[in-house]
Amino acid sequence: MYDKEFLRNLSEKAKTWEEQLQAELRKFPERSEKFSTRSGIEIKRVYTPLDLEVMDYLKDLGMPGEYPFTRGVQRTMYRGRFWTMRQYAGFGTAEETNNRFKYLLQQGQTGLSVAFDLPTQMGYDSDHPLAQGEVGRVGVAVDSLRDLEILFDGIPLKDVSTSMTINSTAVILLAMYAVTAQKQGAEISELRGTIQNDVLKEYIARGTYIFPPQPSMRIITDIFEFCSKNMPKWNTISISGYHIREAGADAVQELAFTFCDGIAYVEAAIKSGLDPNVFGKQLSFFFAAHNNFLEEIAKFRAARRIWAKIMKERFKVTNPEALKLRFHTQTGGSTLTAQQPLNNIVRVALQALSAVLGGTQSLHTNSFDEALGLPTEESVQVALRTQQIIAYESGVADTVDPLAGSFAIESLTNEIEQKVWEYIEKIDSLGGMVRAIETGYVQKEIHNSAYEQQVAVEKKEQIVVGVNAFQTKQEHQMKNILKVDPSVEERQITTVRKLKVERDNNAVRGTLKDLKEAAKDGKNIVPYVFDAVRAYATLGEISDTLREVFGEYTESMIL
Repeated sequence: MYDKEFLRNLSEKAKTWEEQLQAELRKFPERSEKFSTRSGIEIKRVYTPLDLEVMDYLKDLGMPGEYPFTRGVQRTMYRGRFWTMRQYAGFGTAEETNNRFKYLLQQGQTGLSVAFDLPTQMGYDSDHPLAQGEVGRVGVAVDSLRDLEILFDGIPLKDVSTSMTINSTAVILLAMYAVTAQKQGAEISELRGTIQNDVLKEYIARGTYIFPPQPSMRIITDIFEFCSKNMPKWNTISISGYHIREAGADAVQELAFTFCDGIAYVEAAIKSGLDPNVFGKQLSFFFAAHNNFLEEIAKFRAARRIWAKIMKERFKVTNPEALKLRFHTQTGGSTLTAQQPLNNIVRVALQALSAVLGGTQSLHTNSFDEALGLPTEESVQVALRTQQIIAYESGVADTVDPLAGSFAIESLTNEIEQKVWEYIEKIDSLGGMVRAIETGYVQKEIHNSAYEQQVAVEKKEQIVVGVNAFQTKQEHQMKNILKVDPSVEERQITTVRKLKVERDNNAVRGTLKDLKEAAKDGKNIVPYVFDAVRAYATLGEISDTLREVFGEYTESMIL
């Protein structure tokens, strides 16, 4: 990027500057002997063009909307339209969550994001013994199509983009959503949104798995095939680094393990006969935004470049739309503190700003009270207003990739990319991501990273304001904490049991039998799940049918 004579003169100037600095450092020493990011990347005292001397602008950065997409996947980015402001919401029953959705839309939210309770995520109906105590707690309870009809009552699905954080039961919720839209009069080809549908990260970071890896991969590729033909605007997967990061991974590991998951999904889809130039357009990603502001911005920029290279060089993709990494960002839930919870407003604002400066397509901002309970309407409004202030008042959305060319940002982007490739090569050498998960390599790397981070906090090498420094004797007392009424579980159980009596049970049994045969015979199961959903078969009944064919996954002990 710079001519050799300029770099030679700059090198001499930098040496002189460092020599002159030493006397000052003896009088005024720096805060630490070494500064580094959470990923262990050393932060230099100052960055100059010397750190970018091997960078080729057109090859490594390029223009926005062009390969390798370092500067963004759209040519005008937020000058055209802002990122989708999509607040994650869901608790209690479908009626309660429907009310929260309508409140958020009235406050200016531009997309929906659904949180499901644990029984829904694990494939159990609310009246199952294993669901006891968990119904409606961490998300909305969904047992059947009837719940989805209530959840989106008064919300025209053809006009709204919806993200659903659902994995092992993703095919069932996709069917429920699509059938609900059809009942509203929409064509499923019109629907826009995303199902998370990323099972591999469940085995290493989150735990809401049902089936073993191989049948889980088959279900995912069935969804790819069905949606490429019938739901072209729908993102068939949100390959998630967020939960990997929340489990304790650093920024480099977040990208590396997410992309290795992505590679495994693309390989499985190609093996099943699908064209990556087609299904690649419907892949999306989901990342966390944590507190190291500069590292997070660089991470997002590096992510686009790495994925574009993976698709182009590894999978020979030629369609530019299938080379683009589109991603949703959520601010870091694990960074929120119960101590001095109002401090979380500042943390979330910085994290959200890093996501915007990094070029996200969609953003959720956490509420300041989430370390204490479910977010209240007041805290949700503050979280949404944080995005709106960044969008409408800060000016950062008025130019594309405003920090491009920063010596520090570009250097960090390059270093993160290099370290991610090292991890990808390591996992390739182990036989790929599925094999690396089965041997426990990935889990162990995350566990070690989480341990190191906790030790750093306990030793005060990493300061967490209000937790290990700047504590106050009188902690701020939250007056309003949202808690789910215990009667929610009783009401949901009554509802699902009533449904099982009132529906046409012969039709339900017939659709479940057909689904079981399709799963056994290797057919695409998605149309059969649609049929079962239309007959009001429950999520638990459909999951149990597939359990009979595919079995259940048991986690291996990782030492």
